[in-house]
Amino acid sequence: MELKTRPLGKTGVQTTILGLGGEGVLRTTGRGKEAYSLINRALDLGITYCESARAYAGSEEYYGPALRERRRDVFLTSKSHARDKKGAEAHLATTLRNMKTDYLDLWQVHDVRTEDEIQEIFGPGGAIEAFAAAKERGSVRFVGVTGHHDPRITLRCLELFPFDTVLLPVNPGEALSDGFVKTVIPAAVRKGMGIIGMKVYFRGLAARLPWYKGMEPFFRFALSQAVTLAVIGTDTVEQLEENVTLACTYTAMTPHEQEALIQAVSPYARELMYYKP
Repeated sequence: MELKTRPLGKTGVQTTILGLGGEGVLRTTGRGKEAYSLINRALDLGITYCESARAYAGSEEYYGPALRERRRDVFLTSKSHARDKKGAEAHLATTLRNMKTDYLDLWQVHDVRTEDEIQEIFGPGGAIEAFAAAKERGSVRFVGVTGHHDPRITLRCLELFPFDTVLLPVNPGEALSDGFVKTVIPAAVRKGMGIIGMKVYFRGLAARLPWYKGMEPFFRFALSQAVTLAVIGTDTVEQLEENVTLACTYTAMTPHEQEALIQAVSPYARELMYYKP
């Protein structure tokens, strides 16, 4: 079995439809041996998209020793939650040092939630100045933004800067109202952006649903949307291998199947989702 790939929007880069998320065992400290095994197993299985963030505990530091000579085999990403230029510049310097690389393939403005944050990030001396400068000098190849809580805020970000990618929740709960699936994804498609799905399994809460029989329907739902890939964090190599199997055997959901899953989730959606309209 081989992992399928899709184009990351207009970047021209092909990435696997499954990415290794920075959550799970990677969002810890003091578990270097497990992290090393997980990262290298992901690469052995063909995953090319690897994610981290400055806010993710020891995640960036795990990647440095694990990648070594394999750095060129991956599309390496991280994020900064700094809202000012100086803070973002400091984050990037730390990220590159931790990951033992001289560039990132993708650097993302992390988790923008409020109008006040937008004013700070995109105003004079804001973080976006650091992101734009880093791309211009080649420290990062592409610049993205991530939205977790409010699709209206993410849409505002897309209006204010020509981001290459957007990372957002993609699950049947988000398709029930004016969530990310119905609002941000279409806007990103119109702009030719690379779209990266997260929270595919409702942050692991899908397993609490009374009719739960496995993660496959949620994975298929996410990849049946207009996304490049789904990024999923894992606690063990076994979980990683299960996700890779789902990716290798993936077939798109029909509209009827998607609607059935949306309706099945609907009684629990507010509990499962970050954004509660």
